[in-house]
Amino acid sequence: MIPLSWQMLTDGSTNQSFISDPVLTKSQDRVRRGETLTLSIGFKISGTIREVFDQKNWERAYNKHDNVFRMNFEIDLKSGRKNIVVAKFVRKAPLFWTRNPKIAYRIWVSVVKDDMPFYPLSVEEAKAQLFDVNKIIELDYSKLQKGVHKLHADIKVRWGRHNYTEPVEINGKSNCVEVVRED
Repeated sequence: MIPLSWQMLTDGSTNQSFISDPVLTKSQDRVRRGETLTLSIGFKISGTIREVFDQKNWERAYNKHDNVFRMNFEIDLKSGRKNIVVAKFVRKAPLFWTRNPKIAYRIWVSVVKDDMPFYPLSVEEAKAQLFDVNKIIELDYSKLQKGVHKLHADIKVRWGRHNYTEPVEINGKSNCVEVVRED
């Protein structure tokens, strides 16, 4: 019998990963000379990849020398069709042999985000740290022309082939927020 997580990979009807709940928020409605607009983009990676990223698959992958899961993120902040800012970043999940008495398994995962390693104590905490994204984007006054701008974020996430997944690229789009640049 094939484990459920492996069935999900081979069954075309459930082989879907997607970006859920992409929300763009702003710190203020108006930007004046010398000010910086702070935008926050939040979203989650849901679906198949989140389901198969569990301890049993970590151990299978580790035993086959598949030791690091890497996700590439690209967020294009746009005003209409014009790119304002492009933010690229990476998240990694290295697998390792642990001797931590708080963890009941021999193979575990750490999550590296913003060049800082995190050591989750549960599978759900590992999934949240890897697949839930909150990114702050600082937008300088000079990046916007005078007038009203409707800003949104185009999101692209991709990862490569592993024991528990095929190479995938998923896309999403956030809501629009309106900002006025004043002189």
